[in-house]
Amino acid sequence: MSAIRNSQSSVSDEKDVEKHDVVIDQIPAIAEFDDPNLDKSHLVFGLIFAVVISGLNQFFFFRYPSVFIGNLVAQLLSFPVGRVWARLMPNVTVFGLPLNPGPFTVKEHVLATIMATVAGGSAYATDIVAVQRVYYNQTYNFSYQWLVVMSTQLIGFSIGGIARRFLVQPPSMIWPANLVNCALFNTLHSQVYSGMGNRGGISRERFFFYAFVGSAVWYFFPGYIFQALSVFSWVCWIAPDNIKINQLFGYSSGLGMSLITFDWSQIAYIGSPLATPWWAEANIAVGFVFFFWILVPVLYYSNVWYAQFMPISSRNSFDNTGQAYDVTRILNDDSTINIEKYHQYSPLFLSTTFAISYGLSFASITATLTHTFLYFRKQIWVQARRSMHEQPDIHARLMSVYPQVPEWWYMTIFLSMFVFGIISIEVWPTQFPVWAFVLSLIIAFVYIIPVGMIQAITNQQIGLNVITELIIGYALPGRPVAMMMFKTWGYITMAQALTFTSDFKLGHYMKIPPRPMFFGQVVATAIAGTVQLGVQAWMFSNISNICDPKQKDGFICPGTEVFGTASIIWGAIGPALQFSKGQIYYGNITHHNTFPVIFSGTGAIPPATAVNYVPWTIVGFIFQYVIRRRHFSWWTKYNYVLSAALDSGVAISVILIFFCLEYPLNGQIGINTIQTWWGNTVFTKTGDWNSVSLQTVPDGQTFGPTTW
Repeated sequence: MSAIRNSQSSVSDEKDVEKHDVVIDQIPAIAEFDDPNLDKSHLVFGLIFAVVISGLNQFFFFRYPSVFIGNLVAQLLSFPVGRVWARLMPNVTVFGLPLNPGPFTVKEHVLATIMATVAGGSAYATDIVAVQRVYYNQTYNFSYQWLVVMSTQLIGFSIGGIARRFLVQPPSMIWPANLVNCALFNTLHSQVYSGMGNRGGISRERFFFYAFVGSAVWYFFPGYIFQALSVFSWVCWIAPDNIKINQLFGYSSGLGMSLITFDWSQIAYIGSPLATPWWAEANIAVGFVFFFWILVPVLYYSNVWYAQFMPISSRNSFDNTGQAYDVTRILNDDSTINIEKYHQYSPLFLSTTFAISYGLSFASITATLTHTFLYFRKQIWVQARRSMHEQPDIHARLMSVYPQVPEWWYMTIFLSMFVFGIISIEVWPTQFPVWAFVLSLIIAFVYIIPVGMIQAITNQQIGLNVITELIIGYALPGRPVAMMMFKTWGYITMAQALTFTSDFKLGHYMKIPPRPMFFGQVVATAIAGTVQLGVQAWMFSNISNICDPKQKDGFICPGTEVFGTASIIWGAIGPALQFSKGQIYYGNITHHNTFPVIFSGTGAIPPATAVNYVPWTIVGFIFQYVIRRRHFSWWTKYNYVLSAALDSGVAISVILIFFCLEYPLNGQIGINTIQTWWGNTVFTKTGDWNSVSLQTVPDGQTFGPTTW
């Protein structure tokens, strides 16, 4: 405790504020005490929330615009429900689990929230199933789907057990996003936390309530009543037919130089700017400006890669007529590439931002390894030699009284999920060999520590999806299903391990015993994955024209579209025909050994656009730099609470808008008034919204190389 509090006093010197970012960012939200008497188990309650939230999120995943029920919503909803549950439910045992172990405490609230959200988002592997069905006309039975989802979702938890000594125990691994959750837990349960003292002003609880209500009410304007406030491409409204103006200032298919949005869901799309340190945000801003505001226009208006025949920014792939690429025209009956058909049809083209994003992905991987070796190699070596009980900070000392998760638990998860993976790729015709499966896991193992350290410090995760696509694309060209599987096991294994580790850090901050944490995460993930597959199967059987771009209810499957496009680029066609010497995008794969955040920070583009990055940086500068330096006491007391309130208000408002105004009556509520007035249509009449290109292809002609 003294180490942390001494660090707090040292920041009274303004010059030392930035130097102590890693330490003081913990102070406002985290309690430095523990009450073991609060340790009970509300696993049944958490499992119910896991089923409901995972099912709803899977349903919304295929819809655009989508609704995502995240951890903040789970926190808010589970709090009143948990208290009612504790008051009304009988104290009986169900399958060996107590249905109502007692009053609903903060620790039970944390565990229930983690269980509700650990697999609340759509399981990555469900996109394999969807793409196989939509793009390659392959529909395998539920056993195949379940084995793939379970293996990909759970095998990462086993290496999370190895990563915890590097990514959970060290005080410098702060995981900034968890601080928002800690602030909200402590606010809801009125706990006392370190570093607060008597700073005056309204209480954090009242501040949260005001901000939450304000956020929820306000979102009805950009989310429904006045949607132009969300897509606030005001320059394009002035000159809707000027192609270059729309490309530079647009938000949909442009570069976002209009700067402004009044929609918090757009600002926080890549993560809350109030939860990421300013130095990391500044690095991302520098990378965005250089690569997307300077390099992209230079390449596009120079017509590099025949870019002018496509929108400057798009998540789609194109053929040499400027239309969407039709992968069925180059495939054999077994979904492998037919080279003769490929040469008769067209090479595949990408928008300039899409092509640049691939180059940056490769650069970020190289930079991550280099940066970790230069700055963290000593710490990794020291942590490898230390036991888990030798950490000096107060949180580790408080947690040391609880039994740790035995290593054989992790080994059991790994071996069983490894077997699941082998069965799924061998019994069904996936064209995915076992050696490639093993290689994908090795890649995840290699990157878990360096990528985890970057995320734990900067709140930014570097994805392995592109590097895994590249490797398997060269190793097994022309096999799109094998590519998707290799990417999923190689990437999501690491991502799930980091999710597991991040939750363990949240449990570390909130003093949750490790064994209930482990059990709750594993069981909730298995149940959620099963529910998601069931929901997906129902949707494909009961929703007409699902994944069609013109589906009347908005179930156009945007995520599946991106996943399918990647399967064409790296699987069906392969990098040898796309990025190797003599091909259109040769030279796009660059190697840079510099700070990884600069390269990886813009990795969400596409589908994210400038409307998500530019306002995010502006808001981050205001709160994480200006207010933090000039009004540090206010920032310490309210910053993370404000972030939680804004996120929570928007999430609740989105759900209300969808279920009360958009879903009923087939979406016809307000069709003649609200939905058709100027504020909801002006941005749809611009070249930006309609994805204009600088050049168009005359009927019957093509652009690009004459041979490929």
